[in-house]
Amino acid sequence: MKPKNGGLASDRRLLSRRILILCFLSFFLGILVTDLFGSVPSPVVVQTGWHEHEHEHDTELQSLSEDFVAKPKPAEDRDIMGEVSKTHEAIQYLEKSIDTLQMELAAKRSINELHGESTGGGVSKQRRRVFVVIGVNTAFSSRKRRDSVRETWMPQGEKLKKLEEKGIVVRFTIGHSATSNNVLDKAIDAEDEIHGDFLRLDHVEGYHKLSAKTKTFFSTAVALWDADFYVKVDDDVHLNLGMLVATLGRHKLKPRVYIGCMKSGPVLSDKNAKYHEPEFWKFGEDGNKYFRHATGQIYAISKDLATYISINQPILHKYANEDVSLGAWFIGLDVEHIDDRDMCCGTPPGGERLHRVV
Repeated sequence: MKPKNGGLASDRRLLSRRILILCFLSFFLGILVTDLFGSVPSPVVVQTGWHEHEHEHDTELQSLSEDFVAKPKPAEDRDIMGEVSKTHEAIQYLEKSIDTLQMELAAKRSINELHGESTGGGVSKQRRRVFVVIGVNTAFSSRKRRDSVRETWMPQGEKLKKLEEKGIVVRFTIGHSATSNNVLDKAIDAEDEIHGDFLRLDHVEGYHKLSAKTKTFFSTAVALWDADFYVKVDDDVHLNLGMLVATLGRHKLKPRVYIGCMKSGPVLSDKNAKYHEPEFWKFGEDGNKYFRHATGQIYAISKDLATYISINQPILHKYANEDVSLGAWFIGLDVEHIDDRDMCCGTPPGGERLHRVV
């Protein structure tokens, strides 16, 4: 029995030591937590039976308290933070450049896959490098408007070719009718034989299909030309071509720019309204306005945004109004909206809508 009792006593002494050690650990842990999460007053002194150690505990607690007290940063630390800030800005610039390169690479892959640019020998055709591609949106019934454009601001024949050599491409954009070999399609073919100024799109024409046509135009233009900017303009807009090019030139070095006459019109839920929005409920309560977007008469987007549309066109949602659709595609992207009031169209007393970039 003695060994048993002796063993029990030994276990009790061991347990007592562990409890004592645990108490000390809990004490110091409490000090650390207090220093980390709250202000610490003068060092706390716990009265124990070991008075000879009080001064030692005070010194240790004072040291712990000082370790966790925030110290003012020296001037050199502020200089280091300034350098870190500059480095961060440089990294952001590099990230934007990398994003642009990745977008261009994805665009080339998309072009090869979607538009069949590869030749029989497996060598990809080289897109022509230009400054801007201007697509003049037109319809089958707009022959008079097209002739008016040709007579005013759009060069013809050799002048059109020389303009393209300078990096400015201008084309009327039109799709095809719902039926093959339609008289409407044949009329456009005959007109194109004379002027050679059309860009035919893989798109079925229709007023309520302008959003789809816009996607197709940008995708087709990106596949054919490597341009800094892509512009869409209506065929009843008279354009000052030189001033438009000058305007775009001021923004050439900026990534992801969206230029136009920015507006935020009301969302019309009335079915009888001209610009009725069938999906009005997505924009909140009655009387709400659309997000900022350029008017549909004319707008310009940079290469990376046109490439984005080309790559993602199968999943980009189409709203009833084409200008709203374009603005919606850029929501959530790091895009700079440039509100150029010179790109706003006016209607003179004669009723003909004119556009002038000055």
